[in-house]
Amino acid sequence: MSHLRLILLSAAVFSLVSSTLSQPSPPSAILIDCGASVSSVINGRRWQPDEAFISTGTSRNVSEQVLDQVLSTVRSFPLNNNLLLGRRSKFCYAVAVSRGWKYMVRTTYFYGGVNGKANPPPVFDQIVDGTLWGVVNTTADYADGLASYYEGVFLAQGKSLTVCVASNSYTASDPFISALEVVRLDGTVYNSTDFRGYGLSLVARHAFGHSGPLIRFPDDEFDRFWEPYSINSTVPNNRKLEVSGFWNLPPSRIFNTDLRATQVQPLEFTWPPLPLKNSVYYIALYFAHDSDSLPGGGGSSRVFDVSVNGVTYYRELSVTPAGAVIFASRWPLEGLTTLTLSPRSGSTLAPLINGGEMFEVIALGGRTLVRDATALNAIKGSFENVPVDWNGDPCMPKNYSWTGVTCSEGPRIRIVALNLTSMGLSGSLAPEVARLTALSSIWLGNNSLSGSIPDMGSLKLLESVHLEDNRFSGTFPSFFSGVPRLRELFLQNNNLTGQVPSNLLQKPGLYLRTSGNPFLTQPPR
Repeated sequence: MSHLRLILLSAAVFSLVSSTLSQPSPPSAILIDCGASVSSVINGRRWQPDEAFISTGTSRNVSEQVLDQVLSTVRSFPLNNNLLLGRRSKFCYAVAVSRGWKYMVRTTYFYGGVNGKANPPPVFDQIVDGTLWGVVNTTADYADGLASYYEGVFLAQGKSLTVCVASNSYTASDPFISALEVVRLDGTVYNSTDFRGYGLSLVARHAFGHSGPLIRFPDDEFDRFWEPYSINSTVPNNRKLEVSGFWNLPPSRIFNTDLRATQVQPLEFTWPPLPLKNSVYYIALYFAHDSDSLPGGGGSSRVFDVSVNGVTYYRELSVTPAGAVIFASRWPLEGLTTLTLSPRSGSTLAPLINGGEMFEVIALGGRTLVRDATALNAIKGSFENVPVDWNGDPCMPKNYSWTGVTCSEGPRIRIVALNLTSMGLSGSLAPEVARLTALSSIWLGNNSLSGSIPDMGSLKLLESVHLEDNRFSGTFPSFFSGVPRLRELFLQNNNLTGQVPSNLLQKPGLYLRTSGNPFLTQPPR
């Protein structure tokens, strides 16, 4: 199951949440109402318009009536441009974060017919930094009048975190997004995962025995969604337990209901309710009971084994009023999953369970070397009319590198070539180009770039430079004489002045073109 369904709010839900409007927003939460033009407070949480976080796409109103205000607008991204370029393009939100902290990222999608009611919702990818998070497919949910949400947990590896939607080979119309939430998590939450190499993508999070609306903020301080899950063996205990010590910090409200066997016998049920793809999963299960309801006083006990698809997950779990959590950080699963709680010999109380979370463990993609990414972003800032997909990680995921950017393979990802010939660029070339020390070629010909050519003498791997047919000015760049591998230097049709260095003219194997610079002179013979 790649995503979760989000039921549109009904009038009954509004009456429930109206009392929370005075509550503060979750800590360190950035809530982005995609496509909105003004901020708003919805259910006690402040949402921001998205223009400060993204520089591309179009704000559009959903034509269908919705009860959740956040779903009334989307930001839509141009598929046609991608097709013309013959490539996949990503469109990224950049959110300032605290490096080294874990963040919950939630994306919400409600199509609302923005590409025309006759067109089904587009299917596309979503990306976090350089990692392909998964495929967004809202078709089934939209047919049922529902929005879809996707949630993951990722480590902030820099001062910003990028969340992107991206066209893929089967995207048929413009990708879109309705909302984006980035919430900083407490350091203990999901801390058994090595977030330097992996992220978590939510598969299921349920409050067992609960049959009402989502349990979320303010019950859950991070506004995680705990969906209802009831079966015939549901026995609500309707008591408020004061549990503590759970490092994942589940809301205490999930312990007010449970699933339990009606007698001291095994409790078996399917969870999650949909089949899983073949992968590795993080599983956390939560248990507690109310001491006031225990028959027979202190001699009663609730001890059982937990198995997943017949494989022992935990032996002799003793549930107390203080509560217990058991987890596995990497558990292989595929297809439908069955949980079985089997009482141990001597246990006097039926097994029960209050809540569960399951995430797919996803390997992180690589990241462009920070120095290269920083330098290229500086170049982006000096250009005008840059390609629309120049956002997010320049090289990763592999199929989503920036237009005109070629990257190296392997664990240390470097930018090795720039080719933006005839891209309609204007502005200037930033001096930070000298920090792209893995460059072998830079082709910026037939644009409208101006200003001086920055010193590239540090680019010792540079072999080919095309800056022709621009508006570069200033004295002829003599530093090219010291670039050892240079074999091709095209500077014709600019406004360079001064004299072409004789050692450059005499450089063995160099193909040099300088014509069309009216104020440039050749050295005396």
